[in-house]
Amino acid sequence: MTHRYEIIISWSEVDGVFVADVPELPGCMAHGKTHQAALKSANEAITLWIDTAREFDRAIPAPKGRRLMLAQRRPISKQGPRTS
Repeated sequence: MTHRYEIIISWSEVDGVFVADVPELPGCMAHGKTHQAALKSANEAITLWIDTAREFDRAIPAPKGRRLMLAQRRPISKQGPRTS
């Protein structure tokens, strides 16, 4: 299932994986070896977060409906960063 919560995916040099953070759901994070894997794991984590909140009768925030953006880091060549 795909949710409408904001998911921020970034690369972790320390862990060597993409980390997916869901800032609207405190503590909701996931990771994966690829963007797609991190996104899939994040959606699974959101489902578990919501299920747990319902089980303990906790408030579930409505998605804020922020726009989707994808930023990819391009590797820097041996000649240095691009200037154009």
